Amino acid sequence: MTTGLQLALLGGGLFAAGIALIVWHLIPAQPDLADVLRRNSPEGVKQQAAADAAISTDAGFAERLGVWALRRFPVAVWGRTPTKELALLQISLHRYFGEKVVFALVGLLFPPLVSYFLIVSGVHLPVAVPVLGSLGLAAGLFFLPDLNARDDARKARKEFARALGAYCDLVALERLGGAGARQAMEMAAEIGDSWVFRRVGEELSRSRWNGKAPWDALNALSDELGLPELAELADVMRLSKEGSQVYNQLRARSAGLRAATLSEELSTANAASERLSIPIGLLAVMFVIIMITPSLLNLMGGL
Repeated sequence: MTTGLQLALLGGGLFAAGIALIVWHLIPAQPDLADVLRRNSPEGVKQQAAADAAISTDAGFAERLGVWALRRFPVAVWGRTPTKELALLQISLHRYFGEKVVFALVGLLFPPLVSYFLIVSGVHLPVAVPVLGSLGLAAGLFFLPDLNARDDARKARKEFARALGAYCDLVALERLGGAGARQAMEMAAEIGDSWVFRRVGEELSRSRWNGKAPWDALNALSDELGLPELAELADVMRLSKEGSQVYNQLRARSAGLRAATLSEELSTANAASERLSIPIGLLAVMFVIIMITPSLLNLMGGL
């Protein structure tokens, strides 16, 4: 059972932690130069505008919590942020950090609740068990959004490469019909209705208004999202600026993307078949055992 000494130690620890947090809040902060430059960069200003919009609209609890956490804690607390994955999935930074805080709070509160129900049921655990469990589970769940973002981004990149092959074919057909480079790229983006075509179309429309060449815009998008296939398409379309006929290059790029996608799908199917061979083999062994068991029992009974 929890003794008075343990309660006193727990209360003293909480009191000392509160005093430490107050002192830490009152100490003048030493700003990180990299953090300051990031906040004042165009990307940082865009993120701040998105955070302000999240507060002014009916945003969820996780997004509001993420805005609060971003303003209260330095960037170094969060570790490495999967920036390209979040940009590909179009997940705002404050929503991502809000999910991390929510998951950490769930991990922090779950073991004490379980310990409380166990105590009510008559099972008493040492104080160290829920404390260590809370810290370990909170640390583990804190990194769960990172794993989810990387896994979803890996699937999105596969889908992007698959759709980009069709986009290359459409651009090649538009060029064959006599359309200019920008016109062919924009008209091809308007044909498809998937998120890949919409994302490319948005970037091309933005480049038209800011005066950037469409291949430079696609190169920038490739760097932002981590999509080397898009950079290769931009390099091919840059040749059209010099008057080169890029129809054959576009068709070859499309064929290469389809071949790479097919090879990856075959590898995935082969891996799945290999995993299925183990339970099938076990079922075959069990079937043989069932078939020969009566004969073995008769033979042993005759002896």
